[in-house]
Amino acid sequence: MKLKQRPEDFRVEELTDATAGDAGEFAFYRLDKTGWTTPDALAAVRRRWQIDFRRMSYGGLKDRHAATSQHLTIFRGPKRNLSHERVALTYLGQRAEPFTATDIRANRFRVTLRAMSGAAVSRADAALGEVAGAGLPNYFDDQRFGSVGERGEFVAKEMVFGRFERALWLALAAPYEFDRADAKREKATLTEHWAKWAECQAKLPKGHARSLVSYLAAHPTDFKGAVARLRPELQGLYLSAYQSYLWNKMLSAWLTRALGAANLTGVELKLGRVPAPVRVPDESRAAWESLALPLPSARVKPEPEAPWVPIVEEVLKEEGLTLAELKVKGMQKPFFSKGDRAACVRPENLSSAAEADELNKGRMKLALNFDLPRGSYATILVKRVTSPALVP
Repeated sequence: MKLKQRPEDFRVEELTDATAGDAGEFAFYRLDKTGWTTPDALAAVRRRWQIDFRRMSYGGLKDRHAATSQHLTIFRGPKRNLSHERVALTYLGQRAEPFTATDIRANRFRVTLRAMSGAAVSRADAALGEVAGAGLPNYFDDQRFGSVGERGEFVAKEMVFGRFERALWLALAAPYEFDRADAKREKATLTEHWAKWAECQAKLPKGHARSLVSYLAAHPTDFKGAVARLRPELQGLYLSAYQSYLWNKMLSAWLTRALGAANLTGVELKLGRVPAPVRVPDESRAAWESLALPLPSARVKPEPEAPWVPIVEEVLKEEGLTLAELKVKGMQKPFFSKGDRAACVRPENLSSAAEADELNKGRMKLALNFDLPRGSYATILVKRVTSPALVP
């Protein structure tokens, strides 16, 4: 099976009821992009318009390898459009409030799976029926973990344990699978001259890494201070990656305990295989469909009788942590998000159609159309319906 053989094979459109008019200090835009991450696309807009990042507000991150549409606001932003290398910003009007995640009603997906055999299409159709009956586990998918290094290290975990030099190295110098040539050169320089800060500063081009190295040239042992100077959006990505990993482990543990291996299949994620329900016994259905697990953080103050407490404790014990310790000590910011996430989702307006694949002779393509709540990943559905039937 081929996913995203062309960017147009994976389309996502942000659905919102947010409107714009002539009044308000927040300029409202639609951002259409192909081949860019959301942070990179916004950084390009900031450079072109000389906009401070604190003036921008948006609802969520959209896939790099896709054709995507989303919304954002800029405080006192330009009342015009912008086009830049497969990034298009369309001015929609003015708003009195910034656009945030709460303004997203859902995301609409149009996904084409290619190079499939007839048997694979039949298995996918059967799995779609299982999803309709049992629901889809609301895991965070691989896009959430792009900042995780080749050895599976989390920047935020190093921050939590106070290992700030390692955290900074992972943030600045660890290889990333989508690094461009200039980023690879910069990381090679950082690796070669690490701890030789004046020499390293002289060899780096102007940019964020050089500014942090300049700080270390003047404060060579203050790695916490350097980490605190990482761009806020990067700090947020690092913390959300680790928190999402822990949440996935919590959901995996709940499914294994509550449903049992006989009712589960396996789905492969970047950081390991996770269970998904094939069927849900009647006695477990209400608990499964209503289940919401907290995003783990020291800010969570659980009631002792909360049913998920043993699972949180078990998962964090494997990390060498307790819930109260899940924070970055000595820093007011960044901090882990607080909130609950639904464990089970059901795709709405789901339809599928199979036909001959014009790009892969002798094979089939399967087109899927569906809506998911904000924060849910279409690729989890794709993996669920294309994975072989394996118990976790």
